[in-house]
Order: sequence, then C-alpha cells, then structure tokens
Amino acid sequence: MLEQKIDRLKDEIQALKRLAVAFSGGTDSAFLLRVCTDTLGKNNVLAITADFEGLSKKDLEESRRFTKELGLQHKIVKLTVLDIPDVANNPPNRCYYCKKKLLSVIISAASSRGYDNVVEGSNISDTADFRPGMKAIEEIGIKSPLKSAGLTKEEIREASKKLKLSTWNKPSAACLFSRIPYGEKITLEKIKRVSDAEEILSAEGFGQFRVRSHGDLARIEVLPEEINKFLERNFRDKITHEFRRLGFKYVTIDLDGYRIGSMNDELKEEDKLFWKKN
Repeated sequence: MLEQKIDRLKDEIQALKRLAVAFSGGTDSAFLLRVCTDTLGKNNVLAITADFEGLSKKDLEESRRFTKELGLQHKIVKLTVLDIPDVANNPPNRCYYCKKKLLSVIISAASSRGYDNVVEGSNISDTADFRPGMKAIEEIGIKSPLKSAGLTKEEIREASKKLKLSTWNKPSAACLFSRIPYGEKITLEKIKRVSDAEEILSAEGFGQFRVRSHGDLARIEVLPEEINKFLERNFRDKITHEFRRLGFKYVTIDLDGYRIGSMNDELKEEDKLFWKKN
C-alpha cells in the first residue's frame, strides 16, 4: 500500500519535470524534497524556505543543514507578515492570510529562477485538523503531491526512515504564531518570548512540546508520559525561574499534555466551518 502511494507520488512529480519545493525543514517537506530530487535530479529541484517571524531559528538552521547534507539548491527568502492586519490581529483564519503571503513570495522567487511549478508538503493527515491555510494553498495553485498521493504523516515517517533521512522522527513543528490565542494580537516580543521559552525546554531534553502564551501566563504542553518531570521541585523551580525571567508571571502545566492544534479547542465546529469559508 505504501509503495503504491509512493509510486503515485513519483508519477506526479515526474510529470512536472522541474519544480521548486516550499521547504520548512520539517518531516513532510524534507521527505517531499528528497523524493523530488531522487525523481528529477538535483539540477531540476530548488528548495525555497520563507524566513518570516513565525519560523523558529532552530527550524531555519535545520533547513539549511538538511539541504547542505544532500547537496541541494536552497534559496532562503526573508519577509515580514506581521504588517498584514489579518495576520497580526490573529483571527481564527489568520493562517489563510499568512500562508497566502508566504506562498506568493515563494512562487515569485521560484519563477524568477525559472521554476514555474511549486509544490508543498501538506499530507492527508492535515485534513483532520482545522487548517485555514489549506484554502490558500488551493487558491494560489500550488500542488500538494503528498496529499494527492494519499500519504499520511505516519507513512511519511516510515518512508523517511527507510531513506535514512535525519528528519524521519523529527517532532511535529508549527508556526510560532500558533502559540498565541485567537483574538490576541501577535507581536515580535510575544513570539520571541515563546521561542526563548521553547528553547529552554528543548535544552532540558523535551522533544515534542509547545509553550502556549496566554497573556502573562505560559501553558506548557509536553507528552503525557513526561508530565511527571515537573513534579520534581528543583526542576519545577528552575523552569519557573527561567520563564519568569523571560517575562511570564505565571507558569502552568497542561494536564492533557501535548496535542496538535490545542488553540483550536476553543472553536466550535460551526465556527470552524465559518472560518474555512471566509
């Protein structure tokens, strides 16, 4: 079954002949980039990374490292999206406006270098969550070959492992904007505070986690089996001290643990349907 899906993926890529990959450095886009390169050859594939306020420094550096390891062409385009009111004001469909700007810039960068086709790494598992950015992808005309091939996140990890890609078990990442509750204005200061807080947890050995910012409160999500680490007084005091040094007044652990799109919990199903359409 997986082999058949990958064959469909390669057929779609082969038909494009020459393309650019919107490359975030994550598991999905890394796998897509590798398959594109294996199928079309290095001279017919360009990786383009949009360096914007919501991309962490870690993810940017890892995108550089990955393309360098494989000897691939890599273009980094720096841009700003917080000057767009519908992004900075953080409505539930913020991702639509942000994604549209990012992909427009990537398309322009690809076209200026002779690449008329652009692909991105959404997969079939992404359709299970509330993701307004998917609408922008469809409108702007970028192809999502992983999704059209029917590949799930777990299948992409499995295939990446077989290819011995360093990204096969990389924790799921998301734009830093997703750490701020809908309706609360996004600023560079808030994004930096969240990013710095997550670097603290990363240095402590946590792999899959999030720091959600609720005003002066930091809500930490880690895997359920790792919550017990915070029961140790010295460790808890250390994390609390470091987070308060960043500007958080209150630090809390989410007892539900890490979960994708937890900020979407506050949205009712009818709200999600509304924002998908608008």
